[in-house]
Amino acid sequence: MDDIKLEKQEISDDIIKKIESFSEDEVTEKSNRILERLFDFANFVEAHVVFLYLSGKGDVDTRPIIQYCFDHNKVVVMPGPGPDGKGIRLLKLNDTAADLTTDADGNTIPDATRCRPVPVDSVEIAIVPGLVFDEKGARIGLGAGFYDKLIPKLPMTTRKVSLAFEDQIIQQVPKGSIDRHVDIIITESRIIYKI
Repeated sequence: MDDIKLEKQEISDDIIKKIESFSEDEVTEKSNRILERLFDFANFVEAHVVFLYLSGKGDVDTRPIIQYCFDHNKVVVMPGPGPDGKGIRLLKLNDTAADLTTDADGNTIPDATRCRPVPVDSVEIAIVPGLVFDEKGARIGLGAGFYDKLIPKLPMTTRKVSLAFEDQIIQQVPKGSIDRHVDIIITESRIIYKI
């Protein structure tokens, strides 16, 4: 297990270096092409309840997706703190200006006092983050394991989709026992369906 963890860390470090070498204009251009593909993607267009995350620096920008969802009467669901301050629950976002807050670690999250919980079985499409992917849908996340726990809880019919730059796709992701796959990866060049 430690060998897999070490190998994943080395791969992640290489991908982070590649992404950090992109200019702001490159990130914006690639993100826009990915978003165009997503906005034309039938599973996304038809979905009413969309699970999203807030992107960080160097990620495909998810804020336009949130706005698109609001503009097209879709329900936006995001991960937020559990009722006891521990764990995670899914919360419905109604307004990015009013419903987002900052946690103790400086992360922007849904305000649990303003956003109501949403059952996981109502999610029709889940946009799942990751750092590294392969064409079989395997992914390396950011290390917390939240999405590896969430993916099996989603209904079988929920499309698990990741947005990634083509440079984040490798030949094969080393797989641990708890790692979960996504169904589809959308890059600036193509849409990859899990083999």
